[in-house]
Amino acid sequence: MIGAIDVLGLYLPWLMPLAGLALLALWGARRLLAAAGLYRWVWHPALFDMALYLLLLYGISSSAALLLS
Repeated sequence: MIGAIDVLGLYLPWLMPLAGLALLALWGARRLLAAAGLYRWVWHPALFDMALYLLLLYGISSSAALLLS
C-alpha cells in the first residue's frame, strides 16, 4: 500500500497522524487566542476554528512533504 503508515499492525493513511497533530496544534492555538481575548473580535468562532484547523493541517502536511522529499 502506497501512502499508508503501519501502527501496531493497523494501516492508516498518512493524513490521519498529521490531522491528529493539527488537532493538538489547534487546541493549543485556541487556548492562546482565548487567553489573549482575541475571540471577542471573531464573528463566528466555529467557522474561525475550522479555518484555523485547515490552515494548520495544510502547513503541517506541506512541511512533512518537504521533509520526506
